[in-house]
Amino acid sequence: MSLTANWSYPTAIKFGAGRIAELPAACAQAGITKPLLVTDRGLAALPVTESTIAVLETAGLECGLFADVDPNPNERNLAAGVEAYNAGGYDGVIAFGGGSGLDLGKCVAFMAGQSRPVWDFEDIGDWWTRADAAAIAPIVAVPTTAGTGSEVGRAGVLTNSETHEKKIIFHPKMLPAVVICDPELTVGMPKAITAGTGLDAFAHCVEAFSSPHYHPMSQGIALEGMRLVIDYLPRAYADGTDIEARAQMMSAAAMGATAFQKGLGAIHAMSHPIGAHFGTHHGTTNAVCMPAVLKFNADAIRERFDKATGYLGLEGGFDGFCAFVDELNDSLGVPKGLTALGVTEASIPELVKGAIKDPSCGGNPIELTEENLEALFRAAM
Repeated sequence: MSLTANWSYPTAIKFGAGRIAELPAACAQAGITKPLLVTDRGLAALPVTESTIAVLETAGLECGLFADVDPNPNERNLAAGVEAYNAGGYDGVIAFGGGSGLDLGKCVAFMAGQSRPVWDFEDIGDWWTRADAAAIAPIVAVPTTAGTGSEVGRAGVLTNSETHEKKIIFHPKMLPAVVICDPELTVGMPKAITAGTGLDAFAHCVEAFSSPHYHPMSQGIALEGMRLVIDYLPRAYADGTDIEARAQMMSAAAMGATAFQKGLGAIHAMSHPIGAHFGTHHGTTNAVCMPAVLKFNADAIRERFDKATGYLGLEGGFDGFCAFVDELNDSLGVPKGLTALGVTEASIPELVKGAIKDPSCGGNPIELTEENLEALFRAAM
């Protein structure tokens, strides 16, 4: 089976090894003639970024680089990126990297022409209609990890550096016009990042599958996404040059982000404030929280996982799935509890305040209250 394809759902996606060579054509398709490539500091210094810029320059495209992006990007990174974009006279953004580069790049393209502060566009009700849609710059997304799936999302996650809260900034036009998914770009990922990003994709699929909301298309995508992670994340972790495993994980990442239109839940509601306060890796934090959340949601989700495990290649129904999650975390070197990530007992009340306000709460199959969130944080310690 060839792992090369052109998809138009949920946006135009050029999928396959070596397709980074088509980046100039993707820019032309999006209407971009002078792109600003936005990525994180660590990735900016690596050969993969240098070679990508060379592809653009060889095609005659003048490309700028902005890399003042923190692991959990914030409004200060955004302000610097918008300033660089406008000062350079760019007409579009290439969002390049993992979740931080992708999210910040999308936010730069969104905010470059807006007059209101970014927090006015948080994903609350119809706040997105406040934006000047005509002023949003076109975006081409190029993921270099297989986890967040932000390349196919209509939002960016931004940390408020003053309140230490993660906010979701949303607008339909933040969905990239073209995506290049080239699994060769993920080959150099260290084992820890392969594990953390892969488990982020897994959490997206698990929570979407668990969500009580009605969205049969997302439900099917979430199920297949879980299967791909179960089958291929151990392979990608064991051998980073396994291009089939890398490709299937890149698919799973995009599927997870597509599926969670159905909703996320307590895993993400907990993970967001933890990341904002302690700077932890998002996917790894999700993995640490998952066992406690599965146990908490057991009565509401047991039946659907009992039916799914046969397809997933697991035995024992829901209990077997939970046992597999523990085994997978152990095999990938995931810390045993939140304490190992630096979370303290004293911080739990503040983390609960952040979690209860997180939009992910609304997708949990059991209603989340401050009381049961406090219990969940303690169970995950």
